[in-house]
Amino acid sequence: MNLSQLASQHCTPRKGKEHALDAAQLKELLAALPGWKVTDDGKAIVKDFKFPDFHHTLGFINAVGFMANQEDHHPDLEAGYGHCQVLWSTHDVGGLSMNDIICAARVDVLLER
Repeated sequence: MNLSQLASQHCTPRKGKEHALDAAQLKELLAALPGWKVTDDGKAIVKDFKFPDFHHTLGFINAVGFMANQEDHHPDLEAGYGHCQVLWSTHDVGGLSMNDIICAARVDVLLER
């Protein structure tokens, strides 16, 4: 699956460990998400986005927040001057689900516009 195919999907409620991605699924899906990395504990994916200034960083945060509310799936964000780190995980599955991959793809597509 490529980036645009992933970004065209929508999140669905996923509760329970049966919705957690296994290592092989995660590896295959991450191949379509350049720059996203699995955290050391294996329970989240993260990427740091760079911007020329704080104004652009805030615009990005607002766009991510709007998309996250539409999908009802929310990331952890850490921002500073010229950057924003986005971290996705699905607490209800105790790790990563397809919702995290979909939202990561949607964030990447936001920057293509």
